[in-house]
Amino acid sequence: MQSSVFVWLMVGVAVLAANLPFINERCLAIVAVQRFSSSKPVFVRLLELLLLYLVVLGLGFFLEAQLGNRFPQGWEFYATTLCLFLVLSFPGFVLRYLVKRRSQHHE
Repeated sequence: MQSSVFVWLMVGVAVLAANLPFINERCLAIVAVQRFSSSKPVFVRLLELLLLYLVVLGLGFFLEAQLGNRFPQGWEFYATTLCLFLVLSFPGFVLRYLVKRRSQHHE
């Protein structure tokens, strides 16, 4: 498989994974969270976001190893990719916390 296909695969997986904590009420889209309120707590979403970042990072390392030699990375790489992952999660965050929802009942 060509390297450009791997790059686009990684971008697609990263966008999906970055928005996953904000678009559903299940942890990692699999496990139902006990409902103390109407939605998952913010700290659960942030932990889920960090875990999904690590999964995407691992997938990226795997795909890089499939292409050839895996290059060592410094802390700058991890800081940059984490910030990029957070930027990719912005649409899901906006939909969850910033978009005003219309009330279901009319008075």
